[in-house]
Amino acid sequence: MTDDEILLGIGLTVVLAVGSQVLASRLRVPALIVLLPAGFTAGALTDVIHPDRLLGPDFSALVSLSVAVILYDAGLGLDFRHLTGRVRRVVGRLLLFGVVLTSAATAGLAPALFDVPLAVAVMLGVILVVSGPTVVGPLLDYVRPTDKVRRILIWEGSLIDPVGALLGALVFHSLLASSFQVGKGFLFGEFFVSTAVGLAGGAVGTGLLWLALRTLRLGESLGTLAQLATVIAVSAGCDIVVDDTGLIAAIVTGLAVANLPGFDMPARRPFFETLVQLIIGLLFISISASVTPASVTPVLLPALGLIAVLVLLVRPLVAYASTRGMGLTGGERAFIGWMAPRGIVAASTASAFSATLVDKGLEGASKILPVTFLVIVGTVLLYALTAAPVAARLGVVRPARTRPLLVGGDPWVIDLGRSLKSAGLDVLMWAGLERQREQIEEAGLELAPGELLATATDPEARLEGVTAVFLLTDDDDFNALASVVVQDSVEGPVYRVGPPHGSHGVIAPYTGGDILFGRALVRHTLADRYGQGARFVVVAAADVLPSGHDTLFVVRADGRLDPVTEAHAVTPRAGDTVVLLGPRPPGA
Repeated sequence: MTDDEILLGIGLTVVLAVGSQVLASRLRVPALIVLLPAGFTAGALTDVIHPDRLLGPDFSALVSLSVAVILYDAGLGLDFRHLTGRVRRVVGRLLLFGVVLTSAATAGLAPALFDVPLAVAVMLGVILVVSGPTVVGPLLDYVRPTDKVRRILIWEGSLIDPVGALLGALVFHSLLASSFQVGKGFLFGEFFVSTAVGLAGGAVGTGLLWLALRTLRLGESLGTLAQLATVIAVSAGCDIVVDDTGLIAAIVTGLAVANLPGFDMPARRPFFETLVQLIIGLLFISISASVTPASVTPVLLPALGLIAVLVLLVRPLVAYASTRGMGLTGGERAFIGWMAPRGIVAASTASAFSATLVDKGLEGASKILPVTFLVIVGTVLLYALTAAPVAARLGVVRPARTRPLLVGGDPWVIDLGRSLKSAGLDVLMWAGLERQREQIEEAGLELAPGELLATATDPEARLEGVTAVFLLTDDDDFNALASVVVQDSVEGPVYRVGPPHGSHGVIAPYTGGDILFGRALVRHTLADRYGQGARFVVVAAADVLPSGHDTLFVVRADGRLDPVTEAHAVTPRAGDTVVLLGPRPPGA
């Protein structure tokens, strides 16, 4: 390729990767639904984005390192505190039964469906056992299932990727060693050596990050660069020693950083998450561009049959066997049985292994990538279109109703929490002083455990169901500081009560954030007015709102909480409930 063609190919790949994800966000669909056909179409219409032409034999190595970065980021989001008891047993069973039944079913059907030898069928079987956080996570964000179901599926998707990649590498090398005679070249010693190399790499990566993040205390920018360099270096080193063990090292490192005390990683990592999103887009565009229409057409109908078996028979059977006797509801068990999309690891391993097997002359190896591509497209499209209505029908969707966390323990804050609870919301409160905490419990409100800023900025607040935070303490600087920190740690908006006009606090007057109730009802005004006898009133929007009252919140008919802010006026509609603050009593 000429320099101009290379520049055009790189530019077009980046534009398609980013543009597809932007379009998907506007359409409110998982990005893979747009990425895969975009890459496939671009690859069919032009040769400039074909990875073999752009990068040549280096593409598979870059794919391996890129997937390692993705798995490291996935590991950072996995907290062992939530993998306990029955959830841990369910995830373990899903991994065991999923690998065995999926690989066996695929290997058994592939020779008849695609007219390939048993060696290709076995290779295809281990490739298709993986799922992955890059596809499961966006689907679950879109569906919003209950916390228990979400944790099970996220853990399964994150752990099955390195397991599947390792099994794929072992089968691949076994086939090469035995001249494509299934079973003759598989060595259990190689499995344990590969696992040991991956774990050792994870230990080295953890040590390096401890040095960078804890001993040297690198800031956010240098700390992010140190993480990226460590993951790439450790993964590359492991792959040099034993192929495809870098994925194990990457996720082990991520798990260690997320769970070892002392690292204190933030819940959100904007730069790293942006980098991962870009990598995902580039990989899917590049890999799907390498699949040609001529290779897809002969296997299209048989692939649809394989998808039907995997979706309608194998996955429900895996879920049934894994969740039996685990205390899950029928709806939760059924939804787990209806969620097994394939993702980037399946695509990357198929791309790497099939190319080598084709070069080695294995008959039918050229069908591995197009079949995998069709299974990815088919499962992602099917689950993306059906997961939300299926979850709603099974009753496993988290309600749209807002669950607010009120931070503060003054009398007016407690009374406000009581009013919101009377409006039908599940209110959670936190306060620092023991006396205030006792008053919250005496008021019949749920009290959040933990320390001051630790509770307000809990990285797991979203998983516990908190969907909005209201900072209402009598310390304006704390409210302002916490509003900045909490914003990246909670699902949903964060609000703070306004500081006094002309305040000379250290932080409060100088930070942004959405200020509650407008400029007329700042913190001290609310407290003074309440202290002089003004009270909160909860009325139906259909009623005539009493004069002299200020609207603070509107609780929508579906349970969403809509507060009045400086930048947002709220208009009640039929079926809504309005929370008002009354005037001072006469003579107050």
